[in-house]
Amino acid sequence: MNRLLLLEDDPQLAKTLIKYLGQNGYAVNWAKNGEEAVDLSYENDYALYLFDINVPLLNGVDLLTQLREADDHTPTIIISALVDVASVTKGFIAGADDYLKKPFDPEELLIRIKAKTSTLKRRLKFADIEVDMDTREFFKNGKPLILGEVQKRILMTLVQNHPNPVTKEELMLCLEKPTDLAVRVNISKLKKQLGINIKNVRGVGYQII
Repeated sequence: MNRLLLLEDDPQLAKTLIKYLGQNGYAVNWAKNGEEAVDLSYENDYALYLFDINVPLLNGVDLLTQLREADDHTPTIIISALVDVASVTKGFIAGADDYLKKPFDPEELLIRIKAKTSTLKRRLKFADIEVDMDTREFFKNGKPLILGEVQKRILMTLVQNHPNPVTKEELMLCLEKPTDLAVRVNISKLKKQLGINIKNVRGVGYQII
């Protein structure tokens, strides 16, 4: 089940959304103020954030700004009664992916959530490395990685098989001129460039850990 973080200080609206989204396959953690949302965002992984702006202690825009500065790139939809251009602009500048104006139909919110979370299903993630399965692009902390084609194929294979090791023979299929040395060289380059741990499993192959 996809887990969402809802920042909303209106109990009636929050309970309505939690029930509706729960019926449609989403588990929702509810934060009544910005500081609660901060704690929950650090303690859990979420498919998407739903943030109101005018909430106690820390408003939704400032919270989102802090999360983006901390390299948290979780898709975010702002839901707010603030409909002026300046407020909407601030939301997008802070890093929002979408902006829904109150009052809204819960079904419309569901459509927007599905549009954002369906993208995640086509992505693989390991630690701070993310792979877009459609475009075969790689990201580290949300920033694009520049990798050679061979390194891309090796990294894709390792991430797809995690936590299981990949045989040396399978990794050789990623190479244009397969040799033991070429595998070791490319593994070494990936470790240095990405700062990740790729373990040599004796008699088996390699494992990303």
